[in-house]
Amino acid sequence: MEPGKKIKYYRNEKSLTQDNLAERIFVSRQTISNWENDKSYPDINSIILLSEVLEVSVDNLIKGDVEQMKLEINSEEVKRMKLYSLMMLILFLLSVGALFPLLKFIGFYAFIPCFGLWLGAMIFAIKIEQIKKHHNIQSYKEIVAFTEGKRLDEIKQIEENAKRPYQKILSVLLTVFITVFICGFMYIIFR
Repeated sequence: MEPGKKIKYYRNEKSLTQDNLAERIFVSRQTISNWENDKSYPDINSIILLSEVLEVSVDNLIKGDVEQMKLEINSEEVKRMKLYSLMMLILFLLSVGALFPLLKFIGFYAFIPCFGLWLGAMIFAIKIEQIKKHHNIQSYKEIVAFTEGKRLDEIKQIEENAKRPYQKILSVLLTVFITVFICGFMYIIFR
């Protein structure tokens, strides 16, 4: 919420008119109107007086709903990250799962649609990596904390940063192993 809207909200909560509030903080009614319509902003002395008269902290008065906005932004990011993850998984599984049946029916040309599906999965993977980079999250613990709208404390963050080089290597090896396993399994079934 913008500062002007917050002033109006707290003023109405206290059942004060613009004239009443103006009188109590030593400004004109027009000044209050300008603040509430975001045409101008109160100076520091007026903010302190507003805080006292409206019985609200200065933080709440001028910061706005920063925490609420962070939660809304994070919830949108979390929703996008979950959607991208689901799409990446579906496209990856389709690309691997369709390869051998298509090879059997259309031969070498089976690689074209499978490559298209794999490319789609990689696009979603890149989008996920962009979100992770933007929020400085890499490890599983960091991702879980992010999806819950939380952050790791400083010590845990340092521990997770130390693990990152090993996690990258392990994730690549695990992906290769899973791909070889699935391809081998599909080869045995469709040969």
